[in-house]
Amino acid sequence: MLFELNGFSVSTEEKEIIKNIELKLKEGEIHVIMGPNGSGKSTLCYGLMGHPKYKTKGSMKLNGKELNGSSTDERAKAGMFLAFQNPREISGVNIVNVSRKATLGNDKTNFDAILKLNENAAKFAKDVGLPEEFIKRDLNVGFSGGEKKRSEIVQMKLLNPKLIILDEIDSGLDVDGLKTVADSINSIRDGKRAFIIITHFPRILKYIEPNYVHVIASGDIVASGKHELALRIEKEGYEKIIKSNHNK
Repeated sequence: MLFELNGFSVSTEEKEIIKNIELKLKEGEIHVIMGPNGSGKSTLCYGLMGHPKYKTKGSMKLNGKELNGSSTDERAKAGMFLAFQNPREISGVNIVNVSRKATLGNDKTNFDAILKLNENAAKFAKDVGLPEEFIKRDLNVGFSGGEKKRSEIVQMKLLNPKLIILDEIDSGLDVDGLKTVADSINSIRDGKRAFIIITHFPRILKYIEPNYVHVIASGDIVASGKHELALRIEKEGYEKIIKSNHNK
């Protein structure tokens, strides 16, 4: 098993938001987590990556290694990556600077690796429809919402993680942008890594075929199924599915 959550909970000082979630991802799988606004989707993402604002309990293992309680950078080094719903603007650094620091640390002498990183950044930017100049600009500064999402995908491909968590990666994208981002995700489905895609609407699933779809409500997974569950959500809405599963 590549990634496992057992009794995983996330809370703030005020209350528990994510409640004893159980989730298992094999290598190569895509799991989609859907839910209405306020259901805890983004909180789950922050808890998974160790945001200091949130407290977590339970078990979280990547390749058998327990990561709950570890720092965010330790989780990233272990192979976790989170694409944010609202990527921050960071002045003074660009995509290459951030990725070089993450992969090479303070080593500035590995010129072959640095050259390869620059070449890949230019290629990946082109793949997602970003002009090459964007990899030299301050990270996300002055980018549109869609450009920020594409920038996240470039970073994802440069870092080459084992577990990719995408929080509302489809928001702020027009149809062409959505398809471009979906194509980039599909291009690195190599059977070795796994994806957790957090979304509110099922439109990205027109381009990405998930292995499983989960519905989260009030911090708990209340329904799980195949792609057909997302089609039901699109047809019936969340309320009917949540109620029917709560009554079981």
